[in-house]
Amino acid sequence: MVNSSATNILNHAIFAVANGVSVVVCLLAVILVLRLNLYKTIVYRLALYQVLSALVLASVVVMEVVFINYDESPIIYGRVCTAIGLLLTYTEWTKLLFTMWVTFHLFCFAVLHKNLKKLEVLYVVTSLLVPALIAIVPLVTHAYGLNSDGVVCYIYANTSVAFSERLALWDGPAMLMLIAASTAMVVMVIKLASQVLRRSKYEPITDGDQFWKAVKQLLPLATFPILFLIFEIPILIFHINTTQHSTPNEGMLISGPGVTSSLWSMASGATVIIHISVARICGRKRKPIKPNVSDSHLLFTQHLATGSHATRFPLPPASV
Repeated sequence: MVNSSATNILNHAIFAVANGVSVVVCLLAVILVLRLNLYKTIVYRLALYQVLSALVLASVVVMEVVFINYDESPIIYGRVCTAIGLLLTYTEWTKLLFTMWVTFHLFCFAVLHKNLKKLEVLYVVTSLLVPALIAIVPLVTHAYGLNSDGVVCYIYANTSVAFSERLALWDGPAMLMLIAASTAMVVMVIKLASQVLRRSKYEPITDGDQFWKAVKQLLPLATFPILFLIFEIPILIFHINTTQHSTPNEGMLISGPGVTSSLWSMASGATVIIHISVARICGRKRKPIKPNVSDSHLLFTQHLATGSHATRFPLPPASV
């Protein structure tokens, strides 16, 4: 076995456990969305794409931990390591693109007031095809292999050419997307905060307010760009550290992409589970109000843009 040191064994154990838990959490989130038929709305479908990509990514890392320790045949081991590196690149890019599309969708809603539900097909197609094109490049240039840390089968950066390739195919785009997502989140927060202040100043905030209902529906999506910002920064720091040191320190290995990406996947699944649980608990606690229909108080129904919810408002006496 190539990776027989105590440090690598510890890292493999941490990677396996963390990503194994991530697989379970994401799988539970997928089951909940499908079981409760929540996938019929665009918000939960976008969240489902995120969780599915996180589920596949965590599964690939678990496969890596299993196969990386079986290297009796160098030929077979080299091919397995290349295949895992290819899958890692593809799944990481898939999750990254789905995250950016979610950020774009939220930005258009919060800032431009546009409903881009019709672009869902574009979101899915580009997030599945573009990563395939990117992942093929290191395969053609034979850049997949075991990194210098001896832990990850990925686009290795042991030479200046390999480092440039990884910088162009992952670190560079990820950094640009990180900046773009940060900027979009700041603009969205400022825009939504101004809308909240303006609306609360001129009219009371009620559960029947369509604006607030739309905001509540989009809450599970808003967490994904935030998770991207939280977990992508340590990954980039790890990659920078590995380029400056031929053998990264143990602390950086343990907090590197293997665990950080698993936490990202775990948090993605947990976000959906928590949102569904809270929504159902609040729905059970909220008692339905039986309207008192009289000659001076009529009721009318307005549907949300999705057509999946209905809200009733009493008309004032003067309008009858």
